[in-house]
Parts: sequence; structure tokens; C-alpha cells
Amino acid sequence: MQVCIGIMVMLVLYNYWFLYIPYLVWFYYDWRTPEQGGRRWNWVQSWPVWKYFKEYFPICLVKTQDLDPGHNYIFGFHPHGIFVPGAFGNFCTKYSDFKKLFPGFTSYLHVAKIWFCFPLFREYLMSNGPVSVSKESLSHVLSKDGGGNVSIIVLGGAKEALEAHPGTFTLCIRQRKGFVKMALTHGASLVPVFSFGENDLYKQINNPKGSWLRTIQDAMYDSMGVALPLIYARGIFQHYFGIMPYR
Repeated sequence: MQVCIGIMVMLVLYNYWFLYIPYLVWFYYDWRTPEQGGRRWNWVQSWPVWKYFKEYFPICLVKTQDLDPGHNYIFGFHPHGIFVPGAFGNFCTKYSDFKKLFPGFTSYLHVAKIWFCFPLFREYLMSNGPVSVSKESLSHVLSKDGGGNVSIIVLGGAKEALEAHPGTFTLCIRQRKGFVKMALTHGASLVPVFSFGENDLYKQINNPKGSWLRTIQDAMYDSMGVALPLIYARGIFQHYFGIMPYR
């Protein structure tokens, strides 16, 4: 995202108007695409980097129940963790076993709408398959005829990232019932999905409720809808400190 923002800033600063003005016009007219099924590219989902991404952790998808491809489903994904690599690796790349385990299904990972507000980055994000988590976006996926559509929702949302500490699984779902209403409205079935190890990928600065850090983080979440946990893990060539996630 930072790279995409940097590119846009450079285009404006150096007055490459013939590049950024047509794109901004396109951005305006394409605004609703993340809520209408997105625009995935098989080429991007097949990048070799995603193979190494999957093998790094490693990520493995385990099926415990066969599903009827004639119906639509909501996969309730837990926990959010810091960056949700489990959901991305399993449902947004061609190196996942999802198509093998669930033939006839198409997966749609729903993410916060704010991520589609950044120019250029939204194109990259959609190319991997994610769509908006808005009510309109869910309705678009779940109302498709013929079945075989899966909406993956990280139910705890960004707020749950503030609870992501190694060895703990604190889920924020008690006040989140909108996905149940959507399932009832569209006749979709609910499927629980649990990602083991998701909270162990990063260490987070201790932020118990009531602390000054948590107060600031909650205020930022309430105002912007984005959680900003203070995290660290390992480096590229050493295991002591850095921003690389643990395996």
C-alpha cells in the first residue's frame, strides 16, 4: 500500500497528468467494483511468490465436512490475528488446496472497505480476489444463482487484532450478528473456520484493556475503523527482532 501511495504522490509531484488524471477518472467510475464481485486475475493469483508464502509458515487447509456446491455459504474465519495470512493463503491464491477440497466453489475473501480507497493498491488487492465486507458486497455474492459461492468473513474484524497475542484466542463475536442475518436473508449456510497458529505469528506489545496504549488504540479504531497493534517478530537473517512473521 505504501508503495502504491508513493507512486501516486510521485506522479502528481512530477506532473505526469497524462497518467494520473485518466487513472483517477477510472478510479471514480470503478468505485463500486469491490462491492460487485471484484476483479480477480488468475495471473496474479498464480505468482510463484504465493507458493513460497504458503510454504513459509506453512499453510495447510483441512476439510472436515463435504459441502454441496449447489448452495452458497458463509465461512466464519477465526481468529483475525495481525494480518490474516491464513485466510489469504487458503482462499486467495492458486497454490491453496481449496479448489481440490471444494470443487465447484468460488471463494470471496471480504476485507475492510477502507483498503479499496487507496489508488493503485485497490487494483492489486482485487486482483488477488478480496472484495469489500459491506452489506452490498455480501448480498452480491450470496444472491448469485446456481450456488457454489463462498463468502469468507473474518468475523472479529480489525478490533480482534488488538487481542492477538501468542498462546491466546480471544474472539470478538458476541456483538457481531450481522453475518447471521445475511445468511438467513439469502439462505446461505454458516461454516466455522479456525486458523491454528494465526495469533502466534507476531508478538504484540502488551495492551490490556484500560491501559494507556489500549485506550489510544481503541480511540483510533473507533475513529478510523483500523486497528494499529504494535508488533514485532523476527528478521530475515536472525530470529530475535524484526517485522518478518514467525513460522
